[in-house]
Amino acid sequence: MHHLKKLFRPSLVLLLSVSTIVSVGHAEESAKSMQQLLRQLESQRYSDRKENQAREQRFLAEKSERQSILRDMQNALKQQEAISTQLEQSFEKNDKNIIEAEARLKQRMGSLSELFGHLSSAAADAQAQSAVSLISLHYPERQAQLQTLLSLSASSAELPSIDQIQQLFVILQQELIEQGRTVNFTAGVSGVDGVTVDQTVTRVGNFNALDANGQYLSLKDGQLQLLARQPAAVSIARDFVAMPSGQLAAFAIDPTGPSGGSLLAALINTPSMVERWRQGGVVGVVISVLGLVALLLGVWRLVVLAGVASRVQRQLKQIDSPADDNPLGRVLAKAADCQGLDLETLELKINEAIIREIPALQRFESFLKISAAIAPLLGLLGTVVGMILTFQAITIYGAGDPQAMAGGISSALVTTVLGLIVAIPTLLMHSFVSSRSAQQLHILEEQAAGIVAEFNEAKS
Repeated sequence: MHHLKKLFRPSLVLLLSVSTIVSVGHAEESAKSMQQLLRQLESQRYSDRKENQAREQRFLAEKSERQSILRDMQNALKQQEAISTQLEQSFEKNDKNIIEAEARLKQRMGSLSELFGHLSSAAADAQAQSAVSLISLHYPERQAQLQTLLSLSASSAELPSIDQIQQLFVILQQELIEQGRTVNFTAGVSGVDGVTVDQTVTRVGNFNALDANGQYLSLKDGQLQLLARQPAAVSIARDFVAMPSGQLAAFAIDPTGPSGGSLLAALINTPSMVERWRQGGVVGVVISVLGLVALLLGVWRLVVLAGVASRVQRQLKQIDSPADDNPLGRVLAKAADCQGLDLETLELKINEAIIREIPALQRFESFLKISAAIAPLLGLLGTVVGMILTFQAITIYGAGDPQAMAGGISSALVTTVLGLIVAIPTLLMHSFVSSRSAQQLHILEEQAAGIVAEFNEAKS
């Protein structure tokens, strides 16, 4: 043990010595780092001071420049204020001069101001009428003359001359005179395809214009246009155009004129019977086919029953010679075959023969009756479908166009009209056919009752 203490003691001393040396080394290195950090701080501080001094110098330089600009702007503002004051004074002076000049003008014009007021009003009315007049196509210079007169009337610097005032009087007289004349002149006419061609136009007063083929023209935006659809009586207009000058001829005039043209437009836009029928659509076709079939069957049944009635009447005249070409003859033949039977059996056999004739006499009567009942219902169906489509269109496009909405309702009612057109004659046809068949059945029953009565009398 003691030997071990001797052995470790020097080692322990050596270890403590080494640790002391290491601690002293670290302290020296820390001292050096602090000195370097202090030097870096001093250097950074010096650099920041220099940068702040430079920035301060730039700010002072810019401040001086801004002050110089501010002084320039203040000087400019003063100059503009001075100009504004000068302009206001000039405006007030000129306004005062204008008021004085207008007063002097009014004083010098005297009663002429009222005259020029009426002149301006008359020129404006003439210009508005001339813009929609067929006569202006014949005299196109009128528009420019009226516009010049209106410009002078509205200006206070210049007055219209005597010639210009007289020109207005000439234009008004020309409008009155030309309304009673029928003349030919050359003008451009736009066709249905939009192509404009110069051709001879016949003007009937200020009411209507016709092309060389007697077709009606309309005036729109100063341009003659061929109506897309001509009236049915266009042959009268064609004869009127071809009539030599100086002779009288019939002609249909739309008194509302080409710009209005409401009567001619209404006549042209009125759909024909075929167009109205097409407005019924699929339901209209079904109703029409049903009515046609019912009509043909009804006529056929009337012809057949008329033939049967003729043969029955001939059989009544030859009651003892029953023929096989009529119901009465077949019933009489059946009664002749049953002469040996008792009364009750004879009566049953005759009734059987009459019942066998009923289907042939009443053929297709049920179809006619059902057709008369179904046709109005189909018409109602078509109207309901049309109203649904109309309300759908209103939902999409709105109700701002009453004409379009009325057109849709009118088209929807076409099927109702078709249904009634089919139902009424079909019901009458059924009544005629059923009365004819009932008449023949009555004859058969009457003759059968007679046969039974004669048989009963012979037995008794």
